[in-house]
Amino acid sequence: MHDPLWAPWRMAYLQRLSDDDIASRGGLDDFIASAFTDPQADEVNHVVHRTPEGIILLNRYPYANGHLLVALGEARAKLLDYDPAQRQAFWGLVDTAMHLMHRVLQPQGVNMGINEGEAAGAGLPGHLHAHLVPRWHGDANFMAAVAGARVIPSTLDDMAAAYRAPSA
Repeated sequence: MHDPLWAPWRMAYLQRLSDDDIASRGGLDDFIASAFTDPQADEVNHVVHRTPEGIILLNRYPYANGHLLVALGEARAKLLDYDPAQRQAFWGLVDTAMHLMHRVLQPQGVNMGINEGEAAGAGLPGHLHAHLVPRWHGDANFMAAVAGARVIPSTLDDMAAAYRAPSA
């Protein structure tokens, strides 16, 4: 008998997949642009940092605890679709996200990447964004290998609060 692994936040995602039929709609709604244009909803959207150019927010469906997304507010599909000043702002946000992650979580490593375009695995191909995934020795354990499940030990609300807290 297996013990249950509770992940109640996944239900909204699973229901949206079947209800909205993402494939027939041509992709996800641009949740990044929506979060950027609604600063009053930063807490609900798990935005942990914002500038006039862009935002840093928690991934709602993380690969690991504290997984961050970094994006400019203006949606463009490719990095080179942004002008040099915008790219500088983007990389500045990536730098800020990396500092936040190291200060708050003190990971032993970080995976960082951009999936540009649907063929590269972008879940939101119309709005370029970077992923920063904190890593620790042993974080990819038997659950991922045997059960095909990831164990995320903290809620998104608690993780967002930790990222927003002033440095100690």
